[in-house]
Amino acid sequence: MLRGMGTISDSSAQRLPAPAGPAPAERPLPGDAAYAAAPLTTAAPAASPSHTTQSHKVVYAAAAANLAIAVTKFAAAAATGSVAMLSEAIHSVIDTGNELLLLLGLHRSQRPPDPAHPFGYGKELYFWSLIVAVLLFGIGGGMALYQGITTLRAPRPLGNPLWNYVVLAIAAVFEGASFIVATRELLRRRGPKAFWLRLHRSKDPSVYSVFYEDLAALLGLTAAFLGIYLGHLLHNPHFDGAASVAIGVILCTVAVMLIYETSGLLIGEGSSPEIVDSISRIATNDPAVRAAGTPLTMQLGPDSVLINLEVELQPGTSADEYVNAVGRIESAIRSRYPSATRIFIEARHATPPRPSVAPQR
Repeated sequence: MLRGMGTISDSSAQRLPAPAGPAPAERPLPGDAAYAAAPLTTAAPAASPSHTTQSHKVVYAAAAANLAIAVTKFAAAAATGSVAMLSEAIHSVIDTGNELLLLLGLHRSQRPPDPAHPFGYGKELYFWSLIVAVLLFGIGGGMALYQGITTLRAPRPLGNPLWNYVVLAIAAVFEGASFIVATRELLRRRGPKAFWLRLHRSKDPSVYSVFYEDLAALLGLTAAFLGIYLGHLLHNPHFDGAASVAIGVILCTVAVMLIYETSGLLIGEGSSPEIVDSISRIATNDPAVRAAGTPLTMQLGPDSVLINLEVELQPGTSADEYVNAVGRIESAIRSRYPSATRIFIEARHATPPRPSVAPQR
């Protein structure tokens, strides 16, 4: 099955003139029924397997790290009675579940198109990413806030902090390694030079979700360390509860950022203005094109973009020139942007100006 096929149509009232030579039945004109069956376009390339493979690696690395960390955090929380460590353990469990949901989304999003979903299932990854963000907000952040507020109202004495420090150090190593893997993958892919702008414009939630989660985990570990350290140093268990509240605020903040990023992709986010302008210039620079409208784009998945482009042909363009122009435009777009898997080009023939009518006497 073809991953994508550009279509050509002519919505103007004026049809292109039939070229001399073969009859219209053998060389149909744009807009005729037979024209749709002519081999005028090339199949879109499949999504880059390297991106998909790297996305899986990022998620697997994060899942393994979070699972190992969760076990050690629960053991330390049980041994020391630290509510901040308990909040961190719950956070790691949520993160592990989130990575499994992202893997589910990656797997289901790679299903081929079918009659019910002719553009494929790429957006299913965005759905599961939104679920991940909601779980991070509702369970991770909510539980941390609840534990922290409960401890502030009824402080519990702290035990020996040694195991807490050991577990926090181990967790920092694992989380840091996962954070580096996600960061390197973001830097490896195309995007603006500014890192935070590249992060914002990333279309792969399996990478930026892991980045945000690991960032929240590192900030949470810092908050837990300060809460435990200050609590023992000043003999005040309220610092432990305050650290849990801080962890809850961090998780809720990161979850809201993920919801914001993913919701735009889920409802149909387009390409960046720079890419849209570049596609328009590619079409305008073709010798057979008189003018090109603003391309309409939509992200169908991390490596799949839908492009709808309207062009106005030069006066007197023949059917052969028309076909060749569309092929050149498609090839140029896909050469520069391999993720352009669905390209639909609507061509209009330039309408000649109406002759002036002399006023009647």
